Amino acid sequence: MNLTQMHERLRLEVLRRIQRGSLSVSLLARQTGFGQSHLSNFLHCRRQLSLDAMDRVLSAQQLVASDLLPSPRRNANHDLFGEETGAVPVVSHSVALFEPCIRAASVQSLLHLPAGVFRTARARTSVSRRTWQRFVAIRISSADAQPMEPILMPEALLVIDRHYSSLAQYRPHRPTLYAVRNGPHLALRFVDFLSGRLVLRPSNANFAAELLETAPGESPNDLITGRVALILNEI
Repeated sequence: MNLTQMHERLRLEVLRRIQRGSLSVSLLARQTGFGQSHLSNFLHCRRQLSLDAMDRVLSAQQLVASDLLPSPRRNANHDLFGEETGAVPVVSHSVALFEPCIRAASVQSLLHLPAGVFRTARARTSVSRRTWQRFVAIRISSADAQPMEPILMPEALLVIDRHYSSLAQYRPHRPTLYAVRNGPHLALRFVDFLSGRLVLRPSNANFAAELLETAPGESPNDLITGRVALILNEI
């Protein structure tokens, strides 16, 4: 891994901690002595940190350089998982939202699908998101499923394509179902963009649409975890 890649992995790790609520820009500023605007520029790719500055951020967050290395894609009890093997890691909602690389310790189980099943899936996302492991699976509860009934049922398994965060419909004349970051939680909805806000639309008429505001320097696509590529309502 070269310096540019390490810089990007550090940026993503700091963003992940901020999004999870365990860190804030103001806290990191106090820890490192940097100004908040300096850190904001770093987090939004408007400037690079020097080696010394990277060391200070690493130290403040109790990280070492090896923590930024790609995690081995092997679970102790399973074969390699990835797009070509057809084995998709089942993870928690939090991991799906915030973990660029899925660590073996985060894998709850593996969903085995035909090899190459997603080989022709189209990607459409930001450059930084392309470094994320692409496909993950999550299980949803009754509360998660209700707003999207009858499309989703309780205990369904969903495969999320984290390389598709575009608001452009994946298939013409068919709404795209997205996994969206709503605060620290994952929501499953159809999504529109209106007047600078994301509109989360349910399929169940008993639930109301929700509006999501984007934070300063954040794009609507930053709130979209990915497209729901596969739904297994009975397994």
